[in-house]
Formats: sequence, structure tokens, C-alpha cells
Amino acid sequence: MKLLAITATMLALGLTQAQAQSCEGNFSVVGTPMLTGLTYKTWDSIARRAPAAVLKDLAAAVSAEGFADIRIDKATSSVLAIQETSGSGRPQTLRITARKSGGGTRVDAAFVVQQGQVAPEAYTRAALCRVIAGGRG
Repeated sequence: MKLLAITATMLALGLTQAQAQSCEGNFSVVGTPMLTGLTYKTWDSIARRAPAAVLKDLAAAVSAEGFADIRIDKATSSVLAIQETSGSGRPQTLRITARKSGGGTRVDAAFVVQQGQVAPEAYTRAALCRVIAGGRG
């Protein structure tokens, strides 16, 4: 009965199951560890905020996570940054995009590590979700 009430509420609000998931629930990893580069990605929605307003807050959140060379690209509505923590001189890249979605903004995050590199999934998931949450202001 409770599931029926939740489903009815989601339908009344016009939410799909994917829209109702959290940042953590949207997390995925593409690639084969050590054999190919890996892309850690997730997304979430930020209600009632325009992409332009979200971008500035996302850049501050990226900085707080220790990334360098942070750039805001207004043409693509994205924040780009790099991180080099392995000492190998092979940087990892982060791209966060903010797009209009309904009455708010959808934020997509992709953290890419090169072949032979890995990042702890639990930490990476938490860090990407902290960055996206930072877009809420």
C-alpha cells in the first residue's frame, strides 16, 4: 500500500523513477580497471535554480575538493578541472555540466582517470555528490 502511495505521488508530481533517484543512486563506472581509462559519472537535479547560478557554486565546490586549473565554460554550461594525485604526471579530469531541466537544473558529473589508474569508488561517488550538492548554494 505504501509503495502504491509513493508511486501515485511521483506520478502526480510528474517525476519518473530516474528523476526520483539520488546522486548516489545514479552513480556508475564505465571502463575496465587497469586496462582502459575509467569514467566515474553521476547526475542529480537541483530544483528552482538556473544553470548560470548553479555553475558558480559548482566551481567553488570543485575547488573545495582539491582540483586545479578550474575553468567555467559558459558556452557549454560546464566546469572543467584537473587533478594530479598519483605523482605520475598523468592528470585526471573532471567535467560538470549544468543544463536547464524543467523548473530547475540537471547537473551531470564525469571524472575520468587514464588507463592504469583507478579511484576508490565509494570515495569518488561521495566526492562527486558533494560537488553536485554544492551547486544548491
